[in-house]
Order: sequence, then structure tokens, then C-alpha cells
Amino acid sequence: MAEVSTNALLPETFQGTAADIAGQIGLMWELIKAPLIVPLLRVAVYICLAMELMLFIERLYMGIVIILVKLFLKKPDKRYKWEAMREDLEIGNAGFPMVLVQIPMFNEKEVYKVSIGAACNLSWPSDRLVIQVLDDSTDPLIKDLVEKECLRWASKGINIRYQIRESRGGYKAGALKEGLKRDYVKDCEYVVIFDADFRPEPDFLRRAIPFLVHNSEIALVQGRWRFVNSNECLLTRMQEMSLDYHFTVEQEVGSSTHAFFGFNGTGGVWRIAAINEAGGWKDRTTVEDMDLAVRASLKGWKFLYLGDLQVKSELPSTFKAFRFQQHRWSCGPANLFRKMVMEIVRNKRVNIWKKFYVIYSFFFVRKIIAHMVTFFFFCVVLPLSLLVPEVEIPVWAAIYIPCIITILNSVGTPRSIHLLFYWILFENVMAFHRTKATFIGLLEAKRANEWVVTEKLGDALKNKDKTKPTKKPRGSLFGDRILPQELGFAAFLFFCGCYDVLYGKNQYFLYIFLQVITFTIAGFGYIGTIVPS
Repeated sequence: MAEVSTNALLPETFQGTAADIAGQIGLMWELIKAPLIVPLLRVAVYICLAMELMLFIERLYMGIVIILVKLFLKKPDKRYKWEAMREDLEIGNAGFPMVLVQIPMFNEKEVYKVSIGAACNLSWPSDRLVIQVLDDSTDPLIKDLVEKECLRWASKGINIRYQIRESRGGYKAGALKEGLKRDYVKDCEYVVIFDADFRPEPDFLRRAIPFLVHNSEIALVQGRWRFVNSNECLLTRMQEMSLDYHFTVEQEVGSSTHAFFGFNGTGGVWRIAAINEAGGWKDRTTVEDMDLAVRASLKGWKFLYLGDLQVKSELPSTFKAFRFQQHRWSCGPANLFRKMVMEIVRNKRVNIWKKFYVIYSFFFVRKIIAHMVTFFFFCVVLPLSLLVPEVEIPVWAAIYIPCIITILNSVGTPRSIHLLFYWILFENVMAFHRTKATFIGLLEAKRANEWVVTEKLGDALKNKDKTKPTKKPRGSLFGDRILPQELGFAAFLFFCGCYDVLYGKNQYFLYIFLQVITFTIAGFGYIGTIVPS
């Protein structure tokens, strides 16, 4: 049979169309590249280099300070007055201050027993302790279970109160604020907050409260989080690396140099008088804990971080729960910065160095710049520079400084040093999500006040009957598992990587293709624990 040519199969009007379109696109690219693309990309490079240097200096400063703190600074019980609480033969337990324990909950079916049990087992005189379970659950079955658990402990002589509200106004901040208004709280001097997945050791109060009792200038004593499920999956290992740096370095440096850091929302003891003086709990952002901490600091109160006072907790192990959490943790600080920056500038009760630390280091570099430079530089500007060889990025900016920053970030979790390279790739993917949330917070756009409670699994997976296959509900795949924006970035990076293979000189395609794989894995939702329906 005679060979049929392509020209014979296609209409005459369509012949050469593909070549013509490709040629026209190439011509348009050449026309706009020199006058528009090159100058814009150069400006973007300069901005990213400035942000990277800011982040580098911040990390270097933190690294130097933490070394000096570990080598030369006395331990907290030597820097501050501390004396163990003991029963007095004459007055009995009256020497112990009244302490309120608040446990905010929302449909915490998997973890409510653990958190209530841990609070009830705190080593503190029962007549000087009030445990308050603030249940905002919307599921009546779960509410009934939580109430029965409270009644079970009450029957053992524990002073535990089960509190519900008519509405979830203010979310967690609203629940905590409402809890402090109860009549039986008026005699309490201190309040300790534990989220529903937190499990304090019995001696938690005996180690923390003396700092508040003997040092009237301290408003907050914050403990360190330890994660019971850090080995559950690769996602929890990545989170452990990020959070261990936060606790090992950021919290320690803030506490030691300026007696200020952001309250973590749980695992900390507050002086109730400091909460009241700062204006109480507010729900104007999704980071009510950070909001209260900044306002209390501006009133002159000091904070103390205790790295050896550890509280067990649970990391979100599903990618969906982690993304919701990161949205809140990135959007909230940016939104709070927008609302409070001028209030911090005008404040006259704290010195200029503390103001500079809070505005520049705590908010601007760590909560805004860190997300933006990670995403824009490594996921946008660097790949684009491969398509525009006229724009060069210095090797020190593309390789050397990022490597130093990464090494400094890894000091908190030496056991995961072998996962460092994948952690970088994963953080770049999450930087896209965090940057979006940061802009939403800064602009106070839609979703700025979105509050989604982080899902805790507890022992749920262990109790599932894995022998019975289950089906996912229809409609949950797209959006929950398949993320088109991440997949779009994977396609963009793949194109840049292929172009670098063909025409590039720096061999950045090695990094680009690994980033493509990570974006693709995230885009299809194959990160973290997959929970059967």
C-alpha cells in the first residue's frame, strides 16, 4: 500500500499551523524578553537576594545566641527565684495557689480521654485545682462521651467542670474567655491551657508554678512540646524537624534575650492578672495565643520558656489536616502584624530594642519573609532564570547560603539529619501554601479568619478493622487528595528543568526535577497517613 503523507491527511489550511504558532510564540517571546521580562526578573532576583540575606542574618544571629546561651547563661531556676511548693504543717494546702486547668475541645472523639486523664492526674492538691473542660463539640454523641468522662473523674473526688456554650463564637479564644468568667474561677491565680491532644506529666505544675509565685514580673511559663507520633510517617518527621528548631532555638533565644516569645496556645501557665491587664482573650485573628502574648509583652510582662518542661502531644498526620493548620499558622501572624504594628511602634512601656525584635525578627523575618523567599526564590525566580540566561543568579545565593541556613535549621533534630534534603524539598512545597496564607492575612482577604480545628487521630487507626475495604465518599477525591495548584507548579518546574537540560549551563535541573517529584507527590496527596473512610 502506498505510503500516505501527512500533507495528504490534513486540510491545506491547517498545514504548517503548528510550526507557524511555535514560530509566532518564539517571536513574541524575543520581542518582550529584552524590554520587559529581563528587567522584571532582575528586580525579582534583587528582592529575593535581599530577603535571603535578611533570613540568613537572622538565622546566623539565632545560632550565635543559642550557643552563647547554652555555654554561659545560667539555667532558669538560677536566673529566677525558684523554690519547690510544699505542704505546710500549720496551714496545710493553703500555701498552694489556686490553679485553673482549661482543656478546650471540639469533637475530639479520639483523644478526649487521654487529655482529661492527664489533667486529672496532675500532682497538685485537689482542693487547690479546678479542671475545666470547655467543650464546643457539635456532635451530640461526642458531647455525651466527654460529659460522662468528666462525671467519672468527678466521682473520684476531682474538681472537674464540664462547660458548654450556646454558640462557638470566637472559637478557642471565645471558649477560653467564657471559661474565665465562671464564678468558681475568681479565686484562681493561674491558668494552664492544654489542647485536647496534650498530655502533661504529673509534676508539670510543681515545676512551672514556682516561677510565677516567686517572680511577680513573669506572666507566662511555657513548656516544650514532645510528639508521641513523630515516627508515624514521613510527614510527621518533617514537622518534627521544623518544630524542634522553633522550640530549641527560637523560643529559647526569645526567652533568654528579651523575655518574649509567642505563646504556643497550649502547654503553658498564665498569670490570670496578666491576661486581664492585657485585655483578655480576643478573637480578631486565628492566632489568639500570639495576640495575647504580644499585648501582655507591651504591658511590660516577661515570659519564661522551660526547655526541659516537656508535654506530650500529637502532630497532624494527614496532609489535609496539616495544610489547614499551616494556613492558620501563616495567615494569623501576618494578619496580627497588620493589626498591631503601629501599636507596637507607639508603645512607651518597652524599650526600642524589644520593639525592633518583635517587629523585625519575630514578625517580619520569621512570619513573612521566611515563607516568601522560600517560595518565590526557589520555586519561581530560580526556575525562570533558566529560561532567561541574560539574568544570572550568584552561586552563593543559589547554593551556599541556602545550605548554611538549612544546616542551622537542622540543629533541633539531629536524629533526622539524613532526611534533610527531602525536608528542604517539602518545605519548598509548603512555602507555596504558607505564602498564599501570608498574603491573605496581610490583605485581610477571604479566609483570613478561617478556623478549622486540626484533626487528631489518636489511636483511631490502630482501632480500625483494616481487613474490611472501605470506599471513599464521592466528591472527596478532588480537592482533598488532588491539588491542582501543586500539580500546576510541578508542570511548570518540569518545563524549566527540561529547558535547562537542553540549553542550561549550571545543571540546576538536578534540583528542579527533584522538586517536580515532590510537588507531584503533594499534588496527588500521597503524603502522610491515609485514613480509610
